[in-house]
Amino acid sequence: MEILLWLVPSVVVTLLAMLWVGWLGREGRGEVERDVAVRRIATALEPNPRRRRPAPGYAVKRPDPDRSTGIAVRPSRRAS
Repeated sequence: MEILLWLVPSVVVTLLAMLWVGWLGREGRGEVERDVAVRRIATALEPNPRRRRPAPGYAVKRPDPDRSTGIAVRPSRRAS
């Protein structure tokens, strides 16, 4: 049990850092005026010709289906 005592300082520091960051994060959530928020949303939704957007669809091209069955098949002979 004594060997775990070296963990106590790091646990205390970690908990204090978590509380400190949590407390500081609360201050950054101020109210934004309605006009400013509407303006920000409008600029975000407005199409920008300089910004390239990927074509809709799959991110990766679908592979061609494998036609092989894994069995070598010889063409059949025509009976004369």
